[in-house]
Amino acid sequence: MKRAFLLFVLTCSLLACSKPHAITITNNSELTREKEIVEIDYSDIRKLDIGTDFLLLDERGEEIPYQLTYNNKVIFPVTINAGETAVIKVEKGIPSRFDTIACGAFYPQRKDDLAWENDKSAYRAYGPALQQSGEKAFGYDIWTKSVEHPVVAQRYHNALELGIPYHKDNGDGMDVYTVGPTLGGGTTALLDTAGNLIFPWGFKDYEILDNGPLRFTAKLTYDSGETRLISLDAGEYLNKTDVSYPNPENNVIASGIVIHRQNPEGFELSAAKNYMAYADLTDNANAGNGVIYVGIVTEEADSMINLPLKEPQGDAIGHILALKSYKPGEKYTYYWGSGWSKGFMPDWESWLNYLANFRSRLDSPLSVTVE
Repeated sequence: MKRAFLLFVLTCSLLACSKPHAITITNNSELTREKEIVEIDYSDIRKLDIGTDFLLLDERGEEIPYQLTYNNKVIFPVTINAGETAVIKVEKGIPSRFDTIACGAFYPQRKDDLAWENDKSAYRAYGPALQQSGEKAFGYDIWTKSVEHPVVAQRYHNALELGIPYHKDNGDGMDVYTVGPTLGGGTTALLDTAGNLIFPWGFKDYEILDNGPLRFTAKLTYDSGETRLISLDAGEYLNKTDVSYPNPENNVIASGIVIHRQNPEGFELSAAKNYMAYADLTDNANAGNGVIYVGIVTEEADSMINLPLKEPQGDAIGHILALKSYKPGEKYTYYWGSGWSKGFMPDWESWLNYLANFRSRLDSPLSVTVE
């Protein structure tokens, strides 16, 4: 009886002293972080010795969606007010299936497009089939969205199988952005020694590394040896992109947004906050298509300029560029993307505020520890 009592006391003491596994996240900035994607090393979860199946639970005990990425990260969304801390509980269990938000696919039936999206916007990069056709479309294309669920696959199906064009808004957005022989909505290029852009062609190869539910990641390679690692997270308007060149023709790299004649002065260059913004009035400004707000945020730009095209291409008359000195083989990181006035970005001031806050979030990342 005495031995049983001592065993009972010992067991209760161990239970009382044990602590649940937890991820502690602190917001030391002055901004509320709304559904911001946080990442931790998967190895930190493995050290908890709870097996490969686990749950993330918020402070109310509700399950949080997460994704294991190609580079062994666990990513998940958190909302934390300025100056506050959140504790995410980690426990053994089978996670629920959550809706896919960020995803993409390769579309060889449309001249080798690589297209991807999240709940805010959609994008595409042009591949080898389009280049072989002789069409010059160098930069990233932007597709607008007014719904949060994925729509790109359905748009391709409607256009290619049913004859319903995606250049008209059928209730969820459309393609009314013109790229042509320009940098489009945020592509990077090199400058030659005379200060001219060396426009990239379509990608040679692609690899989809992450495909939802919370992050899409793809690696693109080009004939020049250039590589681009592009990732888009749920809830964000900007794609993170790492670019590298093995043997650049010059030591200056330029991230750019095309300027169209419909709004030649509708841009802002903020070297102090390392962002550029443009209000694109679409390829038919009088058709009620709204405004596509395009932006680039850089880690650190040497300068920002407005560079007119020597020969205008259709409606394209120039670019705004963020310039950075570059060494062969190094990784250059920047962020580019868009919002739509008929979607989730109501006006110009909201777009500028988003870009400035995004830059601030980069400067003050959330503090994350696993216990």
